[in-house]
Amino acid sequence: MSPISIFNVNSSRFILTGFPGLEVHYLWISIPFSSIYATVFLGNCMVLHVIRTEPSLHQPMFYFLAMLALTDLCMGLSTMYTVLGILWGFVREISLDSCIAQSYFIHGLSFMESSVLLAMAFDRYIAICNPLRYSSILTNDKIMKIGVTILCRSSLLIPPVIIRLKFLNYCRPHILSHSFCLHQDLIRMACSDIRFNSIYGLALVISNLLLDAVLILISYIMILHAVLAIASREERIKSLQTCVSHICAVSVFYIPIIGLTMVHRFGKHLSPWVHVLLGNIYILFPPLMNPIIYSIKTQQIRRRVQRLFNFKKF
Repeated sequence: MSPISIFNVNSSRFILTGFPGLEVHYLWISIPFSSIYATVFLGNCMVLHVIRTEPSLHQPMFYFLAMLALTDLCMGLSTMYTVLGILWGFVREISLDSCIAQSYFIHGLSFMESSVLLAMAFDRYIAICNPLRYSSILTNDKIMKIGVTILCRSSLLIPPVIIRLKFLNYCRPHILSHSFCLHQDLIRMACSDIRFNSIYGLALVISNLLLDAVLILISYIMILHAVLAIASREERIKSLQTCVSHICAVSVFYIPIIGLTMVHRFGKHLSPWVHVLLGNIYILFPPLMNPIIYSIKTQQIRRRVQRLFNFKKF
């Protein structure tokens, strides 16, 4: 066994994987990635600023959008240090404690985003299927309770499986598949009994991501049923248009997750490039696209953003 392999097995540090074979081009690759992280930060901050400063946007739909933007902002910040650190050359490895902490935030924020998307689907269902009771059902107090429930659901269910990572024996080479830490990546390197992590992790995915996806699908079936019952074609189109942004947000969140899960489960023979590409899409695509989607597709946000930039011009 080579010295580096012995170091990888016995050390409590893990080697991060950037873009295999392109190390000499990292400085150039860092330019688009830095731009993406800057866009994630500025785009989501802009959405939060617009919702906070515009009284007409103090409505349930936009409160949920603010939760989504805050979640996306935190997701971007949770991986920025390691992703850009590799490309800029000052990060090559990560300690076990830091890796566990990062995996907690990544998975917790993924569950949080899924929960927020479910809450937004509920909002659209009430707005379209029961519009006369919309304001009485989604009061500020209820929105606050939904927000606290989302936070507790996302943060309190994960610690048992994440804390156990600290006590596993990692006897396989400590080379991560990505430039950040994921639970499934860490247990792949463990030689200890990982049945608890596998079963509990699967239960978390089913009770959070899968359940949320099913409930979102059911809500849209009910929305579609209500919309088709509307006599006026113009009213039907108008009702469906209020859901376009949310449908796009659901798509950019769930499609990368499904792709990454399939690759981790069945794609061990695939090129490391596939793992790296899907990992970065999973982390960066939703936080990058959601502010763009809502700025383009949501009329109130679009108008307020245009006013913001016109004001700055003068």
